[in-house]
Amino acid sequence: METHISWVLLAGRYAYKIKKSVDLGFLDFMDLSSRRHYCGEELRLNRRLAPQLYLDVIPLGGTQEMPEIGAEPAIEYAVKMRRFAASQQLDRLAERGNILPEHMDSLASTIAHFHNGLPSAEPTAGLGSAAATYAAVLQTFKQLQAALAGTENEARVAGLRQAIETEYGVRKEHLERRLAEGFVRECHGDLHLGNIALIRGQPVPFDCIEFSPSLRWIDVMNEVAFTVMDLLHRQRSELAYRFLNAYLEATGDYGGLPLLPLYLAYRAAVRAMVNAIRAGQANLPKRDKAAALAACSSFLDLATACLAQQCPALIITHGLPGSGKTAFSQAALERLQAIRIRSDVERKRLFGLVALADSRSHTGGIYHAEATARTYARLHDLARELLAAGFPVIVDAAFLKREEREHFRMLADELAAPFAIASLKASSETMQSRIVKRQSESSDASEADLGVLKLLQEKEEVLAPQELAYTVEFVNEKEGFGSEDSIWKKLEGLLYGR
Repeated sequence: METHISWVLLAGRYAYKIKKSVDLGFLDFMDLSSRRHYCGEELRLNRRLAPQLYLDVIPLGGTQEMPEIGAEPAIEYAVKMRRFAASQQLDRLAERGNILPEHMDSLASTIAHFHNGLPSAEPTAGLGSAAATYAAVLQTFKQLQAALAGTENEARVAGLRQAIETEYGVRKEHLERRLAEGFVRECHGDLHLGNIALIRGQPVPFDCIEFSPSLRWIDVMNEVAFTVMDLLHRQRSELAYRFLNAYLEATGDYGGLPLLPLYLAYRAAVRAMVNAIRAGQANLPKRDKAAALAACSSFLDLATACLAQQCPALIITHGLPGSGKTAFSQAALERLQAIRIRSDVERKRLFGLVALADSRSHTGGIYHAEATARTYARLHDLARELLAAGFPVIVDAAFLKREEREHFRMLADELAAPFAIASLKASSETMQSRIVKRQSESSDASEADLGVLKLLQEKEEVLAPQELAYTVEFVNEKEGFGSEDSIWKKLEGLLYGR
């Protein structure tokens, strides 16, 4: 197997990855000593996420005509890996339509845990600063423009470069703030679907960036953007937003989202560059060259789209425990490419608890009136930030009080964003059944029991006549979430006039 920077030899149970003697500007493998060094770095870094795959660095001796694995003196070095089925790489699975929603949930959990365990970059080290991010962007476009000089895409690259530089100018201070707040870490650096394999049913990232600290020490949102971008490029926006929201729910890093359009465009430009370099390699068959150029062009299209003006909107849910609010919001975030904020999760986060933690361990409890007020205030602040950044937002909370609903309607009005209430209805029997099942499985952040359901049924403030004008009712009696397409179209009509 061959990429633009390496060969991979497949031999029985093992694979041997050999670095090419190339200097592409952003990496330099010209010397044997540098190739040996970066083999060692590849082993060290990839063992963080895929220790079961990365085994050793070994010499290749003998002669170029008759090389011997493990012999010395070395004429080359290779990373020895445990071989896995290429058909299980997520890019191959995506081509066959075999990526499942649970794969995205598992991947998001893995990456969130990985990022949370990484040390932050020292702000004075020069890694992950606004200037370093800008330098990486400029390097990408330098390579792109050189590879596409004289082609029909040359002018498009120049226009995209100007657009991404404008976005960088808007976000420069935010980039510096993220570095100071500790969100720049030694990440994987190359988290597209081709670098993730399904092993024993679990997505395992491999082949991280070893050759450039500046491309590896990045904002965690820059990392997440690569996976999201790749899924968008493959027309799987529902999986992209499922992955993104699962990651955000696990980390609480909503503050990185204003940078997402910049990072999505940058990551699309990176893949355009890789394909452009591939198309220009000597002795490449015409068919492969045409495919690489077509891929390059499609990535340029996506990069341009990611920087286009977004359409913010605000949806709040309304419903009793067990009525299906979270099932609705999951379906809605995937359909509308939105960001969801869950009251059950953010309430626990305010008190230092993870989503599935038992709140009875917290002294004083987390469900008293003051805690509820703090939770809704947090949801309001997050919604404001995300709407201002241009995102559609779904706030998943009970919103049983008219005052709570009005507070968020006024926020949407203030920011000139469309507003809708998604009111979830289910029979008492269905809600009770769901609550009992949820408690027995301990699989959700909600801790409402049957006593809470009875109490809230008595306290619920029904929707006022004026609220019905911007309310869509979803009857949810089935397991999971399903609704007629006409109901979804009514919601989309309220938000986007379509």
